[in-house]
Amino acid sequence: MSTTTLAASTATEQRRARRRPGGPTLSRPGFAWALPATLFFGLFALAPLVLVVVLSFTSWAGLGSPEFVGLDNWQRLARDPVMINSLWLSVLLTALGVLVQTPLSLLIGVWAAGPQRNRAVLSAIFFLPLLLSATAVSVLWRALLDPNFGVPGQAPWLFGDGNLFGSRTGAIAVLVFVGSWQFIPFHALIYQGAARAVPAVLYQAAEVDGAGRWEQFRHVTLPQLRNAMITSVVLMVVGGLTTFDTVLILTQGGPGTDTTITAYHMYEQAFRSFDFGAGAAIALLLVVVATVISLIVVRVSGYDKMRSTMEGL
Repeated sequence: MSTTTLAASTATEQRRARRRPGGPTLSRPGFAWALPATLFFGLFALAPLVLVVVLSFTSWAGLGSPEFVGLDNWQRLARDPVMINSLWLSVLLTALGVLVQTPLSLLIGVWAAGPQRNRAVLSAIFFLPLLLSATAVSVLWRALLDPNFGVPGQAPWLFGDGNLFGSRTGAIAVLVFVGSWQFIPFHALIYQGAARAVPAVLYQAAEVDGAGRWEQFRHVTLPQLRNAMITSVVLMVVGGLTTFDTVLILTQGGPGTDTTITAYHMYEQAFRSFDFGAGAAIALLLVVVATVISLIVVRVSGYDKMRSTMEGL
């Protein structure tokens, strides 16, 4: 019997089973099951996004009625050097975050998935930053890195004058470090769960073939963690482009505008200059940029094809 004939026969039997009195009924869940999630998404995601789109074509100071100004907000943003610099800075911080967090979280996650002694205790201690909010983490590190009373001021041989926030390089390094300290545990959890799902038979087969620990990690673990890595990177990209509270508390966009990322520039335009139309335009642009970059990552990586790492098992 050919494959086509066998598939057709199986489908016919399934249809008969659905119609057979007293037999098991196979049916997909109705739309009512998705209705609560659909309403929630529409109310708290789509509706605000539509309002932001409308507001981006208006002039509004927060009081009275918005005044339609067409493309004026967008034209001003195109001529704003701070806006252009903030986009490049947001992409730079996001790229640095991905480059720093991915290898560290990958190694820690794979290690935490193993049977090492005291692994559970050490993992629990390492994952403590996940319990803190971004605001609490930023306040903590702002105090620890204070140039007068913090750690840099007590170690001039390592930090020079101790003012890490006084230079562009130092401020960017602080933002990357604090973001990594907080979110590496989260991404390590992703890799830990994925590493524990790798079938042990793959490592046994590799060991029989004479593969050492490094060869097993390179040829077995990494390929099996491919989908988890793409998921982690997409989350890093979206989180890096939309981060705000860390910059607000640690650097306030300084020195000067050297750490004024797009999200912080949106805050300045809307809540300091009371130009909510321009702030909405920046927010919409940020959504578009984050979406495009995420889609590029998914497309280039082939994740959109949802190829299983379990094929052949």
